[in-house]
Amino acid sequence: MTQSSLKSFRDTVEAVVVALLLAFVIRAFVVQAFKIPSGSMLETLQIGDHLLVSKFAYDVRLPSTIWLDTTDGKVLYKTGDPERGDIMVFKFPLNENQDFIKRVIGLPGETIEIRNKVVYIDGQPIDEPYVIHTKADNIPVRDNFGPFIVPEDEYFMMGDNREGSHDSRFWGTVKRSKIVGKALIIYWSWASVTDIRFNRIGTIFD
Repeated sequence: MTQSSLKSFRDTVEAVVVALLLAFVIRAFVVQAFKIPSGSMLETLQIGDHLLVSKFAYDVRLPSTIWLDTTDGKVLYKTGDPERGDIMVFKFPLNENQDFIKRVIGLPGETIEIRNKVVYIDGQPIDEPYVIHTKADNIPVRDNFGPFIVPEDEYFMMGDNREGSHDSRFWGTVKRSKIVGKALIIYWSWASVTDIRFNRIGTIFD
């Protein structure tokens, strides 16, 4: 191998290593891609939406692969607190190998109750213009729940498609340490390879 070809090979390896390191840092600390696999967040999120999730919206953490003493990663800096209405990705409490996406409904210390499909926080009904109902029947747990006090540092999550969502009504609250990040923007959306939803691309979540 000539000196020039050796230098070219070395430059290529360095470029690949730098790219991999940047990709790791971005995924670990900045944003992560997430695909919507189900209709639990209809109509807000459609099956086939692809999101970027901000990983520093609430906490800046060391990745768990680096911080070996905990599966959640050490918090380096607290950047904010989840608010009601935020759309969040989190580790599913019953199987942390799965990521779920739902909306924050109940905050730590609040009393949540559902009466005939209407959500009450501390005794007051809340306005939920994003919710859809697909069934008129009224059954326990799904449509009538609580009252339940949300534990400290935990969040009560619900899907916007209330009759089609498996959420905190059934498996409990989400610990802050299990939050992956906050939905940021839809960067791609399609129903199929021949049905690209251009009107959804670029949708930003507050």
